[in-house]
Amino acid sequence: MSETVVLPTQRGQRPRNNGFVIPLLVLPFFIYNVVVFLLFGGNPTNWGAGLFSIPMPSGMPWAISAGDFLLVIGIILLFFEVLKSTNTARSSIIEHMLSMVVFVAFLVEFLLVGAASSSVFFLLMVMSLIDVVAGFTVSITSASRDVSMN
Repeated sequence: MSETVVLPTQRGQRPRNNGFVIPLLVLPFFIYNVVVFLLFGGNPTNWGAGLFSIPMPSGMPWAISAGDFLLVIGIILLFFEVLKSTNTARSSIIEHMLSMVVFVAFLVEFLLVGAASSSVFFLLMVMSLIDVVAGFTVSITSASRDVSMN
């Protein structure tokens, strides 16, 4: 008695791109440091300075500060980082390790550099922590469900 097992072919699937992408939260880290040291003279309180305001239908203006704008950029990049973490390519492990390095850089600068002692920098650091935790969590969860037979 013999059994035959037929495995479906993978013709319909596109090959996954194994391209390496640096952690995207390096961009707000870089922007923060450039702006705070070159434009603000090392004073983090200037992140509250208004960039522009938008008149609302209620009649009150909605003021956008430089810190708010940088946080929006960070949130958008965090979304793309979480999407990247669903990739199960071999390069994703390196990307997760580099995301951890970015978080450690945020943490060290937050603790040791006076110009980083602002709520804007702290929230960017929390976004980096969420990136690290979400990346490893999604990778572990997807790896436990990924069963391949040769």
